[in-house]
Amino acid sequence: MQIQAVIFDMDGLLLDTEPIYTQVTQEVVSPYGKNFDWSIKSRMMGRSTDEATEILIAALQLPFSVDEFQAAQAPLFLREFPKANPMPHAVALTERLWALPLPCAVATSSSTEFYRLKTKRHQAWFERFQARVTGDQVPHCKPEPDLFLEAAQRLNTAPRNCLVFEDAPTGVQAAKRAGMAVVAVPAVEMDLAEFSKADEVLSNLGEFNFQAWGLL
Repeated sequence: MQIQAVIFDMDGLLLDTEPIYTQVTQEVVSPYGKNFDWSIKSRMMGRSTDEATEILIAALQLPFSVDEFQAAQAPLFLREFPKANPMPHAVALTERLWALPLPCAVATSSSTEFYRLKTKRHQAWFERFQARVTGDQVPHCKPEPDLFLEAAQRLNTAPRNCLVFEDAPTGVQAAKRAGMAVVAVPAVEMDLAEFSKADEVLSNLGEFNFQAWGLL
């Protein structure tokens, strides 16, 4: 295949926000004697905020509505999201892609508000992406393909010529449903069997082989 554009997930892929989600969620559920672990988190990753919250409340049998739980998290996210740092090799990889030159997009299930909080200290980097699509800009979030298809449209590139980078099983599903190739970069806590449909699985972004994908 000929790669003409690259689409990146954001959370846990470009920005190290997953520890923030874990910390904030644990702060909220601890008073109820609950533990937020990867068996639950892996099911939530990549989904819309409302859907992820529904999964969490059901799994931990919490006495919250979706709105109530999100209200409890909100001031903590406001405090923590701006502290997010780039994931290892993320900046270097995007710099190499832009130098080719190859257009890149961000496609995240995060809301526009959360996107702005997370990227607050990294605006110069994220402004270089030719397209930025958030979860509240499409009808359905991952595992549906809407985010990736919208990103491809904004990049004026056919889905078959797009390469996606993802860290969540739902993201891999969404990319394949969009008809795109996908490279998975799972967290070490994830079960690799959940990424069997990815075209390639890496332990970090620094392992990406440009030549193997015809980009050199």
